[in-house]
Amino acid sequence: MKPSLTVLVLVLLLLSILAGCAPGPNPSRKMAGEHGELAGFWLGLWQGFIAPFVFVASLFKGDLNVYEVHNNGSWYNFGYLFGLACFFGGGGNRTSRRCGKSNIGPDAK
Repeated sequence: MKPSLTVLVLVLLLLSILAGCAPGPNPSRKMAGEHGELAGFWLGLWQGFIAPFVFVASLFKGDLNVYEVHNNGSWYNFGYLFGLACFFGGGGNRTSRRCGKSNIGPDAK
């Protein structure tokens, strides 16, 4: 195979994989679940925070879901992503807090 044909095949394969990851519509959105309630911001926040633990548990127990499909839409999604960011420290907490000191040179830590 020519290098350009190999690159073309790899690009098409990558695009096919990425197209398979595209989100679709949620037919259960704004429909009450089995308990008659919709998941909102606060439940999304909680479920986003515990998502890594639930994911590990779902590997061993088949009836656990990481994401609540019976939600109210954007507010649940915002809470879920905010909860994930809080869990993984997505606030830029690894930046340097020193004022006036350089991180370059022999005295840098």
